[in-house]
Amino acid sequence: MERLRAEVRAAHAAAEGRALIELAKGVMIERLGCGPAHAARQLTELARQAGVSPLELAADIVNQAARDQVAAVAEDFVRHANGQPHDPGPSVAVRLRTAEGAALAASDTQAVAESLLEHALAPLGATAVAVWAAGLEASLTLCGHAGFSADEANRWRYVPPGVATVARQALDERRTVRIEALSATGLPTIGRAQTLGGGRIALPAGTGGRIHGVLEICWPEALTPHPPAVIRQIEALAELSAHTLENLPLSDEQPTARRESPDVSELVDLSDGLYDPALVLTPHLDREGQLTDFLIRHANSRFLDPAGRPRSAVHGALLLEAYPTAAGDSELFEKIERVYATGEPFRAQRMTLTALVDQVPLTTVADLSISRHADSVLLIWRIEDETARLASLLQHAQRLGRIGGFEENLVTGDITWNGQLFSLYGRAITDNPVSLQDLAEHAHADDAVAIGRFLQAVLHHRRATSTAFRLQRPDGVTRHIRVIAEPVLDADDRLLAVRGAYQDISSQHWTEVALAATRDQLAQTEQESAERNRLALQLQHAIMPPTRAPLDAPGLDVAVRYRPAEAESLVGGDWYDTVVLPSKRVLLCVGDVAGHGIEAATGMVVLRNAMRGLAVTGAGPGQLLSWLNIVAHHLSEQVTATAVCGVYDPDTRVLRWARAGHLPPVLVRGPEAGTLPLLGGLLLGALPEAEYEEGEVQLELGDTLLMYTDGLVERRDTAVQESLAQLLAAAQDSAPSLERRLDRLLLHSKSDTDDDTCLIGIKVS
Repeated sequence: MERLRAEVRAAHAAAEGRALIELAKGVMIERLGCGPAHAARQLTELARQAGVSPLELAADIVNQAARDQVAAVAEDFVRHANGQPHDPGPSVAVRLRTAEGAALAASDTQAVAESLLEHALAPLGATAVAVWAAGLEASLTLCGHAGFSADEANRWRYVPPGVATVARQALDERRTVRIEALSATGLPTIGRAQTLGGGRIALPAGTGGRIHGVLEICWPEALTPHPPAVIRQIEALAELSAHTLENLPLSDEQPTARRESPDVSELVDLSDGLYDPALVLTPHLDREGQLTDFLIRHANSRFLDPAGRPRSAVHGALLLEAYPTAAGDSELFEKIERVYATGEPFRAQRMTLTALVDQVPLTTVADLSISRHADSVLLIWRIEDETARLASLLQHAQRLGRIGGFEENLVTGDITWNGQLFSLYGRAITDNPVSLQDLAEHAHADDAVAIGRFLQAVLHHRRATSTAFRLQRPDGVTRHIRVIAEPVLDADDRLLAVRGAYQDISSQHWTEVALAATRDQLAQTEQESAERNRLALQLQHAIMPPTRAPLDAPGLDVAVRYRPAEAESLVGGDWYDTVVLPSKRVLLCVGDVAGHGIEAATGMVVLRNAMRGLAVTGAGPGQLLSWLNIVAHHLSEQVTATAVCGVYDPDTRVLRWARAGHLPPVLVRGPEAGTLPLLGGLLLGALPEAEYEEGEVQLELGDTLLMYTDGLVERRDTAVQESLAQLLAAAQDSAPSLERRLDRLLLHSKSDTDDDTCLIGIKVS
């Protein structure tokens, strides 16, 4: 079997070489005017004298005679080898001409693909090649392959439209797609399953502006930049593949099938049968075979030239010459060119088209359709009809608004409904419409009176009116409907007909019901909230009125200020207390219970009364806060609060104090003001048991001590330390009395949290 395979390969190589040699012999016969036998002898003798093989000499002769892209690629590759080592194998010209000769001798594209890989691509390091034919809607058919397994090729024999592959990307973008490493992308393509995940190059294979397919080449490793000569060589192979796809059958299963283009007259006949304007276009190529324009082969009978020219004026003209704006803003020419190249039709609605009328741009809006038929392009457009567009808008408006129109002729009895009204009534389009006189039979019984008044106003008083009723549909569904009607009178003021509309207002009705229920619930909630806030405020004012009589303490001036929150809904738990104990010492306290409302107010009452009762024991402020923490944690509804507690001895002028998560007091001595040292102490109610550090301050004559809650200094956009610094700056200002000092501090407070504020001031006198 191996020997037979080798013999077959040798036979194929000999056949491909003979095709190239036969081409060279044909050139010599034409140039020398000799016979075939003399040309063969001359070729052999010249090869012997030049020291090259007959195949290499044949390639040089064909290159000199053709002077085409293949010859240019060969010369360029030899001239710009970029320092690469000499390839001892066949030259580029021999490889390309051998591949070209094999393509000419091949019977189908499968043989062409095998020849391309063996003679031209394998020397470049490629391991597989696929030749794809472009079909309808930019689908792809694998018509030739080499280097892939039979199972892999069978799986990829057809790629439907819309599947993003490497070849499809090249077809859509009409350019060479180069992928350094296929394994680094998520694009599916042939060969990925058999570890062909190296580099890929896919090139559109086209001639004359039309893409017949795609040439996809696979490398086993990641791609490195190719020299320009190699790129041109690959492009030459893509052009060779294009000629192959254009002239050869897809496979050996269709040996006689050729891509013969049907007569353009068939497309002309098709366009004449259309009710929309249409143009039949054929490609116009330059001398080098490049697409430059499209020839207007036919304009159908519906065609109206925007510039007012007759059809004969544009028949046979070039598209860009007749309509130069086709290459302008609308990019119409580019879309036609793409459809012709890929075969994928283009359709668009409300596309702007521009034409020049007496050198003035005329813009129209049209629906556009462009499709390729063999080697021709059919361009169809439909100018937007304003009346039809308005009718369509009205229909959509009725559908979205759930509105149905009617007209009832009172003379003939004919009733006209539109389709939306049948839908509202839940009736089939073949059912009879419902007369206005029978409207009550299809409505809820409780709405009979309203319907009677409606009919009396329209039919007897002859005035437009409306009413709402509950429609009972045949399917058992009840809909809330509003009907609006107006009479139609003749010249003698006689009633001829009634016309109007029904609207389904069920959604609006149930929305209003839900809103009414929500309003009632909201009003009840607001009433309950207002009552709770009123009770909390009364409780707060009963215990801590905003003004209070001076405290009678020897050698000590005491003043307090309480400023409730501006919003009554934010009644808080701030509290203060100043009382002379049985031991003649003075208890000074401020605190802040977390939260607002009745819960905070009742928590404040519990802690304030508990502190008064505990202070009678004569315990120090640290112990008092420790006991108060137990009260907050165990004997209340999990109240949490901050507090500062101080006990002042008038005999020694010593203040013992402690804090539970609260801001420290401020001492004003002479022109200076500062906070007392920050003592350790957890907020009340956080833990079952807590200990609180105590501090002592020896006060002097004229000293002022300030104790306050955070409502005095707290700001949403300012740090606590910065707010304290502003308080200290305000406290340094001299004041004629303690009362005036406290009033000034409240006046210049920059707090913006709308919280309660408690402020106690004591001055040693």
